[in-house]
Amino acid sequence: MADREIRTDTVKIHNGDVEIAAYLAMPVEGTFPGVVVLQEIFGVNVHIREVTERIAKEGYVAIAIALFQRLAPDFETGYTPQDIEIGREYAMQTTASQLLGDIQATINYLKTRSNVKPAFGCIGFCFGGHVAYLAATLPDIKTTASFYGAGITTRTPGGGDPTVTRTKDIFGTIYAFFGMEDASIPAEQVDQIEAELEKHKIPHRVFRYDGADHGFFCDHRASYNNATAADAWKQVQQLFEQQLKSEQSS
Repeated sequence: MADREIRTDTVKIHNGDVEIAAYLAMPVEGTFPGVVVLQEIFGVNVHIREVTERIAKEGYVAIAIALFQRLAPDFETGYTPQDIEIGREYAMQTTASQLLGDIQATINYLKTRSNVKPAFGCIGFCFGGHVAYLAATLPDIKTTASFYGAGITTRTPGGGDPTVTRTKDIFGTIYAFFGMEDASIPAEQVDQIEAELEKHKIPHRVFRYDGADHGFFCDHRASYNNATAADAWKQVQQLFEQQLKSEQSS
């Protein structure tokens, strides 16, 4: 039930000597699966906090971590061309190993909480959509929702083989969402991602939305597409329900 009463908090995740800021949202009572929310290049801003709360209302302990913590603590911004330029600069300075380490540290934190059941998923948007594809290779991640993650077939954070080459290492089910008007992710790249998922027999679905652009899920952006966002959210709800709650129902 999406009107579930929730509470929110800000916490620190420890990964070695680094403290990572995180926004936590959870139902007031009960124990629930955990979902890691992975930000766009704009930081853990109002949109990401709203998504985190929305997931919590569905019956999950949701946590959004600051992926730029080492570069710009407490960074959050809007969607102007200048904001995009700054966010991209920070994203280009991250590395896959640090991102995966921070996500695993977040899962380890969730494991210490008495209100979290041992079933974990992740969801990411834009830069976070790419990072979610990486996170899907962590053994603890049972299910992943990746929204319009650019560059999956062409690069990986910090350099090295493109992230798509890690497809064989994905453990659980992954859903990937793309807008067919998104100039940053050509259709042939979407086809390549799906081909790799099929090749390695990874449980998956790839959603191609005609008429939708990059950022179609964010209602703070001009590219927001209400109908597409509603359908994608329905798919995420079903995915998490099937994969995270089926064996952990209370």
